[in-house]
Amino acid sequence: MSDQIRVLIDESKLTGLQLTVLGVCFFLNMLDGMDVLAISFAAPAIADEWSISPQSLGIVFSAALVGMTAGAIFLSPYTDVIGRRRMILASLVMISLGMLATSLANSVPALIALRFLAGLGIGSMLASMTSMVSEYAPDRFRNVFILVLHASYSIGAIIAGFVAAGLLPVVGWRPLFVVAGCASLVGIPIVWFLLPESLDFLTKKQPSGALKKVNAVLTRMGHATLEMLPSQESDGESSPGLSSIFAGEFRDRTIWLWLSFFMGFATLYFLLSWVVKLAIESGLALENAIYAGVCLNLGAFFGSVSLGFLSNRFGLTRVIGLFFIASAVFVVVYGSAGASVAMRLILVFMLMYFVQGAFTGLYAVAARIYPTEIRTTGIGWAIGAGRLGAIFGPIVAGLVLGAGVSISWTFAIYAVPMILAAFFVARISVVDAK
Repeated sequence: MSDQIRVLIDESKLTGLQLTVLGVCFFLNMLDGMDVLAISFAAPAIADEWSISPQSLGIVFSAALVGMTAGAIFLSPYTDVIGRRRMILASLVMISLGMLATSLANSVPALIALRFLAGLGIGSMLASMTSMVSEYAPDRFRNVFILVLHASYSIGAIIAGFVAAGLLPVVGWRPLFVVAGCASLVGIPIVWFLLPESLDFLTKKQPSGALKKVNAVLTRMGHATLEMLPSQESDGESSPGLSSIFAGEFRDRTIWLWLSFFMGFATLYFLLSWVVKLAIESGLALENAIYAGVCLNLGAFFGSVSLGFLSNRFGLTRVIGLFFIASAVFVVVYGSAGASVAMRLILVFMLMYFVQGAFTGLYAVAARIYPTEIRTTGIGWAIGAGRLGAIFGPIVAGLVLGAGVSISWTFAIYAVPMILAAFFVARISVVDAK
């Protein structure tokens, strides 16, 4: 994006178009929450129907995460070729097909393959949405915009929980995936008609009609139009390849960011994947265990939004580190608590308030430390590296539980990555790169 456009966005008041970009991406990320967490709510019913072992269930949980990793690493960089808007549309098609077909699955291998397909779309879309929201947000609102965007994931999971609570006891688990798949289909016309193309893509790549599209966006934001686009830069330093995020000052930031994401993902997806099933095994009735999952995601939403406002006052990485430390404490407390249903719901809310709040803050860090020309690449690879933790988190939990380790000790094990993440994020120097 040209410096002239960046200054216009940073110094002007919020416009309807900027809020529309946030709103559309908020809705899409909410759909991601529904799609990813649907399998967690359906898992007890699938396990009973198919007699799946904890080890096999862990692989099913991780299938979508493998797809999300592949999408983030191998597909999201193509946004620099086709544009972020087109990548989002293509991703929605993959997600919708994967979710609808999951409702027809009759075997574990088919379930794994379809979860991978849905995950591929989710992973390829997330980095584009983060970059898009960061790009359209004024600097003074950028942290809040990004954290609100990623908080919507929890809202989608909450909706999935309520839908699951209503559907599972009556019609089983398959209609849950039909509902989620149809909701993703709705996202396609919303993006087509409401979401503009990335200004950064239009000004850097300058596809056919770029000037007209840029001016249309500027007009909608109440700014003067451009007579011509800035000259295209061809120097190698702006290349969006992997080497660009390890060049010079970005190397150390990238390494610490990847490690922070890895540790955060490992514990987060252990909780998201297993909390419902483990709640049932600890003695809660199915309907109460599902509401435990809802409270978990409600805490995640408020934690993410709170961190956005706190970071503006006390510093982004400082607040994230404190949230990670509090996360470790609540992971241990929740795993060892033999409390009433009401107290367990409160504990799970507090647990996810800090876990998801800290984790979501990493997206804001990624958007801050990379300039626009390598931002999607930096965010995509950070998500991809982190999702290795998301893949191993549920699998390791399945192996640990299958080996007879108690629930309390399993939770204690997953407190360790939170402490490590607090250490890693403290090493990141956040210097806003525009």
